[in-house]
Amino acid sequence: MIIALHLLSIILALIIDQLIGDPRWLPHPVRGFGKMISLMDQALNRGGWKKLKGLIMLFILLSITIVLTFIIVRYAYSIHLVLGIFIESVLISTTIAARGLKEAGLSVYAPLLRGDLEEARKKLSWIVGRDTEHLPHSEIVRGTVETVAENTSDGVTAPLFFAFIGGAPLALLYRAVNTCDSMVGYKNERYKEFGWASARLDDLLNYVPARLTALLMAAGGLGKKRFTLSWLKEQARNHPSPNSGWGEAAVAGILGIRLGGTNYYKGQVSYRPFIGRQTYSLKAIHIERTIAIMERAVMWFTIILIAAGGMYIVAAQSWR
Repeated sequence: MIIALHLLSIILALIIDQLIGDPRWLPHPVRGFGKMISLMDQALNRGGWKKLKGLIMLFILLSITIVLTFIIVRYAYSIHLVLGIFIESVLISTTIAARGLKEAGLSVYAPLLRGDLEEARKKLSWIVGRDTEHLPHSEIVRGTVETVAENTSDGVTAPLFFAFIGGAPLALLYRAVNTCDSMVGYKNERYKEFGWASARLDDLLNYVPARLTALLMAAGGLGKKRFTLSWLKEQARNHPSPNSGWGEAAVAGILGIRLGGTNYYKGQVSYRPFIGRQTYSLKAIHIERTIAIMERAVMWFTIILIAAGGMYIVAAQSWR
Protein backbone atom coordinates (compact mmCIF):
# COMPACT_ATOMS: atom_id res chain seq x y z
CA MET A 1 0.00 0.00 0.00
CA ILE A 2 2.78 2.42 0.93
CA ILE A 3 4.70 1.77 -2.31
CA ALA A 4 1.48 2.29 -4.29
CA LEU A 5 0.97 5.66 -2.59
CA HIS A 6 4.56 6.64 -3.31
CA LEU A 7 4.18 5.74 -6.99
CA LEU A 8 0.95 7.70 -7.31
CA SER A 9 2.54 10.68 -5.57
CA ILE A 10 5.57 10.51 -7.89
CA ILE A 11 3.39 10.52 -11.01
CA LEU A 12 1.33 13.45 -9.71
CA ALA A 13 4.52 15.28 -8.66
CA LEU A 14 5.90 15.01 -12.20
CA ILE A 15 2.62 16.36 -13.57
CA ILE A 16 2.68 19.26 -11.09
CA ASP A 17 6.28 20.05 -12.03
CA GLN A 18 5.40 20.09 -15.74
CA LEU A 19 2.35 22.30 -15.14
CA ILE A 20 3.78 24.96 -12.83
CA GLY A 21 7.51 24.28 -12.51
CA ASP A 22 9.08 26.39 -9.77
CA PRO A 23 7.29 29.77 -9.67
CA ARG A 24 9.13 32.38 -7.60
CA TRP A 25 5.98 33.39 -5.73
CA LEU A 26 5.48 29.89 -4.30
CA PRO A 27 7.26 29.11 -0.99
CA HIS A 28 9.96 26.53 -1.70
CA PRO A 29 11.71 24.17 0.75
CA VAL A 30 15.09 24.72 -0.92
CA ARG A 31 14.97 28.40 -0.01
CA GLY A 32 14.28 27.35 3.58
CA PHE A 33 17.20 24.94 3.47
CA GLY A 34 19.41 27.71 2.14
CA LYS A 35 18.51 30.08 4.98
CA MET A 36 19.13 27.41 7.64
CA ILE A 37 22.46 26.44 6.10
CA SER A 38 23.58 30.09 5.87
CA LEU A 39 22.70 30.72 9.52
CA MET A 40 24.52 27.60 10.72
CA ASP A 41 27.47 28.37 8.45
CA GLN A 42 27.86 31.77 10.10
CA ALA A 43 27.40 30.37 13.60
CA LEU A 44 29.50 27.19 13.39
CA ASN A 45 32.10 27.62 10.65
CA ARG A 46 34.81 29.18 12.78
CA GLY A 47 37.62 28.07 15.06
CA GLY A 48 38.58 24.41 15.35
CA TRP A 49 36.71 21.10 15.03
CA LYS A 50 35.25 22.18 11.68
CA LYS A 51 34.56 18.64 10.46
CA LEU A 52 32.56 17.90 13.60
CA LYS A 53 30.73 21.22 13.36
CA GLY A 54 29.87 20.51 9.72
CA LEU A 55 28.51 17.13 10.76
CA ILE A 56 26.43 18.76 13.51
CA MET A 57 25.03 21.26 11.00
CA LEU A 58 24.09 18.43 8.64
CA PHE A 59 22.47 16.44 11.46
CA ILE A 60 20.37 19.43 12.57
CA LEU A 61 19.27 20.21 9.01
CA LEU A 62 18.31 16.62 8.20
CA SER A 63 16.57 16.05 11.53
CA ILE A 64 14.39 19.12 11.09
CA THR A 65 13.67 18.21 7.47
CA ILE A 66 12.63 14.61 7.99
CA VAL A 67 10.68 15.15 11.23
CA LEU A 68 8.77 18.17 9.92
CA THR A 69 7.98 16.53 6.57
CA PHE A 70 6.88 13.30 8.25
CA ILE A 71 4.52 15.20 10.58
CA ILE A 72 2.98 17.20 7.70
CA VAL A 73 2.46 14.12 5.51
CA ARG A 74 1.19 11.95 8.37
CA TYR A 75 -1.27 14.63 9.47
CA ALA A 76 -2.56 15.10 5.90
CA TYR A 77 -3.14 11.35 5.51
CA SER A 78 -4.91 11.23 8.88
CA ILE A 79 -7.46 13.75 7.61
CA HIS A 80 -8.12 12.02 4.29
CA LEU A 81 -6.28 9.73 1.89
CA VAL A 82 -6.78 12.11 -1.04
CA LEU A 83 -5.40 15.05 0.95
CA GLY A 84 -2.40 12.98 1.98
CA ILE A 85 -1.63 12.01 -1.62
CA PHE A 86 -2.02 15.63 -2.73
CA ILE A 87 0.26 17.05 -0.02
CA GLU A 88 2.87 14.36 -0.59
CA SER A 89 2.76 14.98 -4.36
CA VAL A 90 3.23 18.73 -3.90
CA LEU A 91 6.15 18.20 -1.53
CA ILE A 92 7.85 15.74 -3.90
CA SER A 93 7.31 18.14 -6.82
CA THR A 94 9.41 20.74 -4.98
CA THR A 95 12.39 18.37 -5.08
CA ILE A 96 12.35 17.82 -8.86
CA ALA A 97 13.19 20.29 -11.60
CA ALA A 98 12.53 18.65 -14.97
CA ARG A 99 10.68 21.66 -16.32
CA GLY A 100 13.15 24.13 -14.79
CA LEU A 101 16.11 22.27 -16.27
CA LYS A 102 14.52 22.25 -19.71
CA GLU A 103 13.64 25.94 -19.51
CA ALA A 104 17.18 26.80 -18.36
CA GLY A 105 18.65 25.00 -21.35
CA LEU A 106 16.22 26.57 -23.81
CA SER A 107 16.84 30.04 -22.36
CA VAL A 108 20.42 29.75 -23.65
CA TYR A 109 19.49 27.88 -26.83
CA ALA A 110 17.04 30.54 -28.08
CA PRO A 111 19.49 33.50 -28.20
CA LEU A 112 22.17 31.25 -29.70
CA LEU A 113 19.84 30.50 -32.61
CA ARG A 114 19.40 34.24 -33.12
CA GLY A 115 23.16 34.75 -33.00
CA ASP A 116 22.83 36.86 -29.83
CA LEU A 117 25.93 35.67 -27.95
CA GLU A 118 25.67 38.44 -25.35
CA GLU A 119 22.20 37.32 -24.27
CA ALA A 120 23.23 33.65 -24.36
CA ARG A 121 26.22 34.39 -22.09
CA LYS A 122 23.95 36.24 -19.69
CA LYS A 123 21.43 33.38 -19.52
CA LEU A 124 24.24 30.84 -19.07
CA SER A 125 25.63 32.86 -16.15
CA TRP A 126 22.33 32.24 -14.33
CA ILE A 127 22.85 28.47 -14.32
CA VAL A 128 26.64 27.98 -14.02
CA GLY A 129 29.33 29.23 -11.67
CA ARG A 130 32.02 29.74 -14.34
CA ASP A 131 32.84 33.09 -15.93
CA THR A 132 30.76 33.55 -19.09
CA GLU A 133 31.55 37.11 -20.22
CA HIS A 134 33.82 36.22 -23.13
CA LEU A 135 32.76 32.68 -24.04
CA PRO A 136 32.49 31.82 -27.75
CA HIS A 137 29.51 29.95 -29.19
CA SER A 138 30.98 26.48 -28.64
CA GLU A 139 31.85 27.14 -24.98
CA ILE A 140 28.36 28.49 -24.28
CA VAL A 141 26.96 25.27 -25.72
CA ARG A 142 29.37 23.19 -23.65
CA GLY A 143 28.40 24.91 -20.42
CA THR A 144 24.70 24.40 -21.11
CA VAL A 145 25.04 20.77 -22.18
CA GLU A 146 27.16 19.96 -19.10
CA THR A 147 24.61 21.61 -16.81
CA VAL A 148 21.62 19.73 -18.23
CA ALA A 149 23.53 16.44 -18.39
CA GLU A 150 24.84 16.40 -14.84
CA ASN A 151 21.67 17.82 -13.29
CA THR A 152 19.39 15.21 -14.86
CA SER A 153 20.23 12.97 -11.92
CA ASP A 154 20.62 15.62 -9.18
CA GLY A 155 17.56 17.57 -10.22
CA VAL A 156 15.12 14.90 -11.34
CA THR A 157 15.84 11.18 -11.12
CA ALA A 158 17.65 11.08 -7.76
CA PRO A 159 14.78 12.75 -5.85
CA LEU A 160 12.34 10.43 -7.66
CA PHE A 161 14.47 7.46 -6.57
CA PHE A 162 14.28 8.50 -2.91
CA ALA A 163 10.60 9.41 -3.17
CA PHE A 164 9.97 5.84 -4.36
CA ILE A 165 11.78 4.45 -1.32
CA GLY A 166 10.53 6.81 1.38
CA GLY A 167 7.99 9.24 -0.05
CA ALA A 168 8.20 12.99 0.51
CA PRO A 169 10.29 12.78 3.73
CA LEU A 170 13.16 10.96 2.01
CA ALA A 171 12.90 13.03 -1.19
CA LEU A 172 13.20 16.23 0.84
CA LEU A 173 16.03 14.75 2.90
CA TYR A 174 17.89 14.12 -0.36
CA ARG A 175 17.21 17.67 -1.54
CA ALA A 176 18.44 19.06 1.79
CA VAL A 177 21.72 17.14 1.46
CA ASN A 178 22.09 18.25 -2.16
CA THR A 179 21.47 21.89 -1.22
CA CYS A 180 23.95 21.64 1.63
CA ASP A 181 26.59 20.22 -0.70
CA SER A 182 26.00 22.98 -3.26
CA MET A 183 26.49 25.64 -0.57
CA VAL A 184 29.32 24.28 1.60
CA GLY A 185 30.70 21.24 -0.24
CA TYR A 186 33.71 23.06 -1.68
CA LYS A 187 37.38 22.16 -1.35
CA ASN A 188 38.53 25.70 -0.62
CA GLU A 189 40.03 26.91 2.64
CA ARG A 190 36.72 27.91 4.20
CA TYR A 191 34.75 24.76 3.43
CA LYS A 192 37.13 21.84 2.87
CA GLU A 193 36.57 20.63 6.47
CA PHE A 194 33.23 22.22 7.35
CA GLY A 195 31.59 20.93 4.16
CA TRP A 196 33.27 17.52 4.23
CA ALA A 197 30.29 15.61 5.68
CA SER A 198 27.81 17.25 3.29
CA ALA A 199 29.96 16.47 0.25
CA ARG A 200 30.56 12.84 1.27
CA LEU A 201 26.88 12.17 2.02
CA ASP A 202 25.83 13.77 -1.26
CA ASP A 203 28.30 11.52 -3.11
CA LEU A 204 26.88 8.47 -1.34
CA LEU A 205 23.22 9.31 -2.00
CA ASN A 206 23.86 10.02 -5.69
CA TYR A 207 25.90 6.88 -6.35
CA VAL A 208 23.06 4.63 -7.59
CA PRO A 209 20.77 7.26 -9.21
CA ALA A 210 23.64 8.83 -11.19
CA ARG A 211 24.73 5.53 -12.71
CA LEU A 212 21.23 4.27 -13.44
CA THR A 213 20.32 7.60 -15.03
CA ALA A 214 23.46 7.57 -17.18
CA LEU A 215 22.64 4.07 -18.43
CA LEU A 216 19.15 5.23 -19.39
CA MET A 217 20.54 8.34 -21.08
CA ALA A 218 23.04 6.23 -22.98
CA ALA A 219 20.69 3.35 -23.83
CA GLY A 220 20.47 4.29 -27.50
CA GLY A 221 24.23 4.34 -27.97
CA LEU A 222 25.58 1.52 -25.80
CA GLY A 223 27.15 -1.26 -27.82
CA LYS A 224 28.23 0.97 -30.70
CA LYS A 225 31.89 1.00 -31.68
CA ARG A 226 32.70 4.24 -29.92
CA PHE A 227 30.36 3.74 -26.99
CA THR A 228 30.47 0.77 -24.60
CA LEU A 229 29.77 0.45 -20.89
CA SER A 230 33.50 0.30 -20.13
CA TRP A 231 34.00 3.47 -22.21
CA LEU A 232 31.22 5.17 -20.23
CA LYS A 233 32.87 4.26 -16.91
CA GLU A 234 36.29 5.35 -18.16
CA GLN A 235 35.03 8.74 -19.35
CA ALA A 236 32.97 9.36 -16.20
CA ARG A 237 36.17 9.09 -14.13
CA ASN A 238 37.52 12.17 -15.92
CA HIS A 239 35.12 14.34 -13.92
CA PRO A 240 36.27 15.52 -10.47
CA SER A 241 32.92 14.43 -9.02
CA PRO A 242 32.41 10.66 -8.59
CA ASN A 243 28.84 11.02 -9.88
CA SER A 244 28.45 14.07 -12.15
CA GLY A 245 30.69 12.64 -14.86
CA TRP A 246 28.27 9.81 -15.62
CA GLY A 247 25.59 12.02 -17.14
CA GLU A 248 28.14 14.05 -19.08
CA ALA A 249 29.84 10.91 -20.41
CA ALA A 250 26.49 9.49 -21.55
CA VAL A 251 25.56 12.67 -23.42
CA ALA A 252 29.05 13.02 -24.92
CA GLY A 253 28.90 9.43 -26.18
CA ILE A 254 25.41 9.69 -27.64
CA LEU A 255 26.03 13.02 -29.39
CA GLY A 256 29.64 12.41 -30.40
CA ILE A 257 30.88 15.57 -28.69
CA ARG A 258 33.63 16.44 -26.22
CA LEU A 259 32.93 18.05 -22.85
CA GLY A 260 35.22 19.23 -20.06
CA GLY A 261 38.35 21.31 -20.57
CA THR A 262 39.20 24.81 -19.37
CA ASN A 263 36.88 27.01 -17.32
CA TYR A 264 37.45 30.28 -15.48
CA TYR A 265 36.02 31.07 -12.05
CA LYS A 266 36.36 34.71 -10.96
CA GLY A 267 39.30 35.01 -13.32
CA GLN A 268 41.06 31.91 -12.01
CA VAL A 269 41.72 29.13 -14.51
CA SER A 270 40.39 25.64 -13.78
CA TYR A 271 41.12 22.66 -15.99
CA ARG A 272 39.62 19.18 -15.95
CA PRO A 273 40.17 16.31 -18.39
CA PHE A 274 38.02 16.00 -21.47
CA ILE A 275 34.99 13.70 -21.53
CA GLY A 276 34.14 12.10 -24.85
CA ARG A 277 35.64 12.16 -28.32
CA GLN A 278 34.93 15.09 -30.59
CA THR A 279 33.26 13.62 -33.65
CA TYR A 280 31.17 16.77 -34.09
CA SER A 281 31.83 20.41 -33.20
CA LEU A 282 29.60 21.84 -30.50
CA LYS A 283 26.54 23.54 -31.99
CA ALA A 284 23.37 25.03 -30.50
CA ILE A 285 21.39 21.98 -31.65
CA HIS A 286 23.31 19.88 -29.10
CA ILE A 287 21.50 21.75 -26.32
CA GLU A 288 18.13 20.73 -27.74
CA ARG A 289 19.32 17.14 -28.16
CA THR A 290 20.64 17.01 -24.59
CA ILE A 291 17.25 18.15 -23.31
CA ALA A 292 15.61 15.38 -25.36
CA ILE A 293 18.03 12.83 -23.84
CA MET A 294 17.17 14.14 -20.37
CA GLU A 295 13.43 13.86 -20.97
CA ARG A 296 13.74 10.35 -22.37
CA ALA A 297 15.84 9.23 -19.39
CA VAL A 298 13.31 10.66 -16.92
CA MET A 299 10.48 8.88 -18.73
CA TRP A 300 12.27 5.51 -18.61
CA PHE A 301 13.36 6.06 -15.02
CA THR A 302 9.72 6.62 -14.03
CA ILE A 303 8.60 3.54 -15.97
CA ILE A 304 11.23 1.45 -14.17
CA LEU A 305 10.05 2.74 -10.79
CA ILE A 306 6.44 1.91 -11.68
CA ALA A 307 7.43 -1.57 -12.87
CA ALA A 308 9.53 -2.21 -9.76
CA GLY A 309 6.72 -1.00 -7.54
CA GLY A 310 4.20 -3.15 -9.37
CA MET A 311 6.37 -6.25 -8.98
CA TYR A 312 6.85 -5.50 -5.28
CA ILE A 313 3.09 -5.14 -4.75
CA VAL A 314 2.35 -8.40 -6.59
CA ALA A 315 5.08 -10.22 -4.64
CA ALA A 316 3.81 -8.81 -1.34
CA GLN A 317 0.29 -10.00 -2.14
CA SER A 318 1.53 -13.52 -2.96
CA TRP A 319 3.42 -13.75 0.34
CA ARG A 320 0.25 -13.20 2.38
